Amino acid sequence: QVQLVESGGGLVQPGGSLRLSCAASGFTSDDYAIAWFRQAPGKEREAVSCISMSDGSTYYGGSVKGRFTIYRDNSKNTVYLQMNSLKPEDTDVYYCATGGPCYSGSYYYIFGQAPAQYEYDTWGQGTQVTVSS
Repeated sequence: QVQLVESGGGLVQPGGSLRLSCAASGFTSDDYAIAWFRQAPGKEREAVSCISMSDGSTYYGGSVKGRFTIYRDNSKNTVYLQMNSLKPEDTDVYYCATGGPCYSGSYYYIFGQAPAQYEYDTWGQGTQVTVSS
C-alpha cells in the first residue's frame, strides 16, 4: 500500500524560506511521480510543482517558478520542496500526491496545462504553511 507523509510546514516571515518533505512508502520501483498541490479555504487545489522519480522531469506553477525548487532523493523515496522568497499569498495547506504523471515543464507550457488533482489517487495529510509578519 502506497503512503505519503509530509513534514516541514510552519510559520515564516515574508521573504523567508521553508522546506517541505514528502516521504513515500510502498513503491517497488522508481516509476512514479510526486506532485505538490496547495489549497486555500474555499478554493480548488492548485498544482505547485511535480517531479518524476524515474527521470527527474519537473514542473513549476507560474506563481512559484524561480522561487521554489523541487528535488528528489531516490534512496530515501523522498521529495523535497524548497520554498524561498515566500510571500503572504503562499499561505495555504500543502499536499503531496502520487499516482499520476509528471511530464517535463515544456510539455505543460506547450499545451497550456498543469498537473490536475484528479490525476492523483494517493494524498498526504497536508501541512500548513503560513507566511506572515
